[in-house]
Amino acid sequence: PEMYNLVVNTNSELATSILNNKDKSAQENLVKQALDLAKLSQNLLKGEELTAFVKRSFELIK
Repeated sequence: PEMYNLVVNTNSELATSILNNKDKSAQENLVKQALDLAKLSQNLLKGEELTAFVKRSFELIK
């Protein structure tokens, strides 16, 4: 399995929003979106993961 070193800025608005969100489903979606954005920025998001990210992103802005 692939391993990643992920550093989270706990002072960011996104981290605060995720931690303060009471809806577990929304919290999981925000974490997944943030993780995929981090992978995308490092050219690590490919194939089915990239397709799912694009679809999820489109749904968020609809």
